Amino acid sequence: MNKAKVLIVDDTPANLGVLLEALQDSQHEILVAESGRSALDILQHTLPDIILLDVLMPGMDGYTACRHIKANPAAKNVPVIFMTALDNPDEKVRAFNAGAVDYITKPAYPPEVLARVAAHLEIRSLQQRLEDELAMRNEAENLLRQSLDLGIVLADANRRIAFATRLAEALLTKYFPEFDHTTLPANLGTETAGLTVRPFAEADRSDLQMFLLQEADSPPGPGALLNLGLTPREAEVLYWIAQGKSNPDIATILSTSVRTVHKHVENIFRKLGLETRNAAALTAMEVLRPPAR
Repeated sequence: MNKAKVLIVDDTPANLGVLLEALQDSQHEILVAESGRSALDILQHTLPDIILLDVLMPGMDGYTACRHIKANPAAKNVPVIFMTALDNPDEKVRAFNAGAVDYITKPAYPPEVLARVAAHLEIRSLQQRLEDELAMRNEAENLLRQSLDLGIVLADANRRIAFATRLAEALLTKYFPEFDHTTLPANLGTETAGLTVRPFAEADRSDLQMFLLQEADSPPGPGALLNLGLTPREAEVLYWIAQGKSNPDIATILSTSVRTVHKHVENIFRKLGLETRNAAALTAMEVLRPPAR
């Protein structure tokens, strides 16, 4: 387990001594506050990975301190474990309502403290990894909304593909005959005639990486049809109509139902004032025609 920063909030020296001895042996970095107010002051300049918070303290009690912690945008996701000598179920419910994730009954038993701290640090680590992955997925999806013609691939540290646009799949298949649709080609990133590969990655992490694939002199794609006032999915449907595809073909390409494609076609006709597929195809081809050189 990686070294963590643990904030202990307790006004009783004996309790602090037990906790400090247990946690220091585990190589964690320890911060100490002897009141709820002191804990909030620490959070102004230091963000711990987990907080052990005493319930009964003079002045600001643990419940109030926890509510203030959860109201702080920077600290709201830091797990808080309450420490209490109270054995009243209502008090435990009150602790959870204040934002705690767990509680430890006093007098503290060091192995239990270590086990609960380790468990919640692991949960938080997994949550952060999931949040990071979702953030990168959202970034890729936002890019996709901005342009339907981007070849975007999101892969993990083992080069397994977590997300890929249809254009990216098509380009990988075209330029890498060995591509198996699950793992990035081994030589992706090296210079490939006709294909530019641009990697994007955060400096402090290597578990996820995004690649933008661009083909030289590629013709306009579905994104160009957004200028007609269509939604991204309607633009895709119209693009494939212009390629001579039937509604069942388009449903297969877009991994949707034929009924959904029918609905999109109806919306396209209504928005563009058209009545036939041929008219829709001609309208699309006017937009998709490569610019004159």
